[in-house]
Amino acid sequence: MFVKSLSTLTAECFLYLVTLAALSGCSVQNNAAGGSSGSAGDELATDAANSSAVKRVLIDGSSTVYPISQAVAEEFQATHAEVKVVVGTSGTGGGFKKFVGGETDINDASRPIKDKESAQCQENGIEYLELKVAIDGISVVVNPDNDWCTTLTVAQLKTLWEPGSTVTKWSELDPGWPEEEIRLFGPDTDSGTFDYFTDVICGEEGASRTEYTPSTDDNVLVRGVSGEKYALGYFGFAYYLENAEKLKAVSISPTNDPADAVAPTAEAIEAGKYTPLSRPLFLYVNKAKLARPEVAEFLTYYLNEGQDLVSEVGYVRLGTETHAATVDMLKQATGK
Repeated sequence: MFVKSLSTLTAECFLYLVTLAALSGCSVQNNAAGGSSGSAGDELATDAANSSAVKRVLIDGSSTVYPISQAVAEEFQATHAEVKVVVGTSGTGGGFKKFVGGETDINDASRPIKDKESAQCQENGIEYLELKVAIDGISVVVNPDNDWCTTLTVAQLKTLWEPGSTVTKWSELDPGWPEEEIRLFGPDTDSGTFDYFTDVICGEEGASRTEYTPSTDDNVLVRGVSGEKYALGYFGFAYYLENAEKLKAVSISPTNDPADAVAPTAEAIEAGKYTPLSRPLFLYVNKAKLARPEVAEFLTYYLNEGQDLVSEVGYVRLGTETHAATVDMLKQATGK
């Protein structure tokens, strides 16, 4: 009996599959249905290859805003099967790099647009709409086995995170704390959370020590802090709530008195008591893209139905007046 070699069989099988795919018109694509944690800009090439019947809304940007946009996308697509909403997480700054070039329809942002980003939009003929969608409280977290650090002052945080910081051990923040090295985790420089935190804690946007583990993916930061007894990190409130069983949130005092410390809770954030780490979350919308019905419909759904989802994923809803003003802003832009 004649037996073919494994390499010959493999080659023939591969050739068969390639031929079959060519004959049937099949193609290999990334499975991004229902949203993606990759780059929304990468979907543009797929758009060009697909039928015009496939409608897409491309979103990228903040990992903090991602849980809201992804939740809204999933609910929207349940009743709009003809629309595919792709949500990426390149960080606020990374998302704006695509937005200013017209690669995406919407940018999720955990900080306001910067002057240089606005100027780039103007240079490229992109008019944008700024829509507030929620309120966040940046959470400073430690490992649940940490039984000494329950409160930090803004001054202590600055000492720990400012450029050139020489603090490496817990005991250097408080003599009563362990003489153990602090393992630091935080957002990378493309993150709006990084920009906001460094601004209000270190006194200048982007001013930070570099000896820490950075990531655009907040889940990486969660795993880092939850896996290290002597770790400390910071990220959005929703990621803390989602992982509260394996993290401990630290109360923050805006003064030098620990008695003034406030824990990050939805009630404290909504009331404006969790300072200075409370901040609004935004969508930036390319106005020209509103001419596409699927984009306008998605944003209308986002603002009308999304507030319930804001609460579900762990952020704080907009106040009644702010929400009404935001809805009105979109109506004026769409003419509906």
